[in-house]
Amino acid sequence: MHIVYLHGFNSSPKSLKAGETAVWLNLHAQDIELHCPKLSPHPAEAIRQAETLLLSLPADTLLIGSSLGGFYATYLAERHGRPAALINPAIRPDRDLARFAGEQTNPYTGEVYTLGDADLAALQAQTTDKPTPGRYWLLLGSRDEVLDWREAARHYNGNRQTVFNGDDHRLNNWPKVLPDVVAWGQRQLSKPS
Repeated sequence: MHIVYLHGFNSSPKSLKAGETAVWLNLHAQDIELHCPKLSPHPAEAIRQAETLLLSLPADTLLIGSSLGGFYATYLAERHGRPAALINPAIRPDRDLARFAGEQTNPYTGEVYTLGDADLAALQAQTTDKPTPGRYWLLLGSRDEVLDWREAARHYNGNRQTVFNGDDHRLNNWPKVLPDVVAWGQRQLSKPS
């Protein structure tokens, strides 16, 4: 099995959740290969990067996406019929990131870039109106200070959802639930298509 972990806005493969995922897999599931690409800050390019990686991997690939990475994971899961675990996913990043238009600096990488109208338009074009029921597992924090978890719960109606009462956007419960997410992904990928 392979896992593609997609990080969020102004994040990187060095994020805490990506690191926790790598450590857990190294200790408990060495037969699973983790891929955590450094995504471009520009959404059209980020999707191209993630899709190119996904298409280079076998069909037994689980997508995991956090925040904006959850938005990207949804787009790719719909296009390629893969299951995805989503950690506090962005639903309308074209709307939510509009206030960040202009020059940005990624705190993980130091990369300076401009988030522009073309980036917001690309996000709008990648929006999935009706995610396929049964394809996703949402992991939501009820005290998410960045995104409204209720919007995600409504948007992914018909999919498995776990709401961690009092948890935030970072989702401190991620290491605890990761073994269950991997087992769920293995079951999803073993179902006949």
